[in-house]
Amino acid sequence: MDPGNSQRQRHILPDGFGRQKADEIQTWFEQGAADGFNIMPPWLTGGFDVFAAEVLPILRKRGLFRSEYSGTTLRDHFGLPRPESLYSEATRASA
Repeated sequence: MDPGNSQRQRHILPDGFGRQKADEIQTWFEQGAADGFNIMPPWLTGGFDVFAAEVLPILRKRGLFRSEYSGTTLRDHFGLPRPESLYSEATRASA
């Protein structure tokens, strides 16, 4: 087995940039085939830059990729409340 081929089977290779890749990602997402993607550029120096410049703006326009985060933690991103500390005065008083 060609190790390079096994990598290509598990990751998106952004070899047809722009609208074509954005369409493909959108189709997979809308059909429930994927809820996230690992992007593997065909070259290391600049591959992500090209993907970010040509594909991400299209996905953002379609509402499929965020442009900002809602907070600074994962809990904030999901809108979850912060649990009370086990070591706070209120928790110790009610125990």
